[in-house]
Amino acid sequence: MADEAGRIVVFGDVIDDVIATPSGPIRQDTDTPSSIERRAGGSAANTASWFAHVGGAVDFVGRVGVMDLERHSKILRDAGVRPMLAADHVLPTGTIVILIDGNSRTMLTERGANAALDPDAVSDAVLSGASVVHFTGYSLFGRDDTVGFRRLIKRAKALGVQVSVDAGSAGFLADFGAARFLDAIAGASILFPNLEEGRALTGLVDPLEVAVALSARFPTVVLTLGAAGTIVAGGGEAVSVGVVPTTMVDPTGAGDAFCAGFLREWIESGDRRAAAEAGSRLAATAVEVVGGRPTP
Repeated sequence: MADEAGRIVVFGDVIDDVIATPSGPIRQDTDTPSSIERRAGGSAANTASWFAHVGGAVDFVGRVGVMDLERHSKILRDAGVRPMLAADHVLPTGTIVILIDGNSRTMLTERGANAALDPDAVSDAVLSGASVVHFTGYSLFGRDDTVGFRRLIKRAKALGVQVSVDAGSAGFLADFGAARFLDAIAGASILFPNLEEGRALTGLVDPLEVAVALSARFPTVVLTLGAAGTIVAGGGEAVSVGVVPTTMVDPTGAGDAFCAGFLREWIESGDRRAAAEAGSRLAATAVEVVGGRPTP
């Protein structure tokens, strides 16, 4: 049963993932036999689904094409998430074509209806009583105006709700601008960047220096390092947490699962190390399945 006392609100992308795993090197200008899977995805929706998977109560606010409203609402409900989806009558549901090459991924992205999602869609009524509101950088990228996100953070904090942000994408960060991104999420409680995102945000190279520099801005910084584990910085200290050994099938959604596992434990115990360990365990589960969400 979901723990309503530890409820979170997740705001952000819903995506239709098309996951292509070639049988060998991709041959230019001709066919390459491949396994192609279609899955519901989107970083924010994935995190919401993984949070529900580990017993947490979660409300999800997102936007999809009108023809997909019932389909995506049902998928989220079946995962244990309470969907609060708006229907877009002009833009289609976002889609990503994901090319898998071992532990690496190449993603071709059309944001679709996600680009029209307004942070004011997260009402004070939904925020009230929640422990955390979580969103990703994907919801910021490409926007000219970030006032709504600063307003969301201010509203959440006024209601006693912590704010968690997943940096999202090093490539999109470079396009959007690091200083602009940091300004838009000022006041967040937890920042989840991977190493490349952390480097893009700080201009530093050494992982520990990256984590410590960002912790001067945010109370808790969780810097994921892939196979090298995680550095958690905050409260004047930085600790390292290793990965959980696993069999890699598809890396899609591992970071989203990590965020969900971290937040679930962090809400319960407030222990950063224990939260990072919980995140690592859930990420290890995520990479053992195809797609970015738990197996139904």
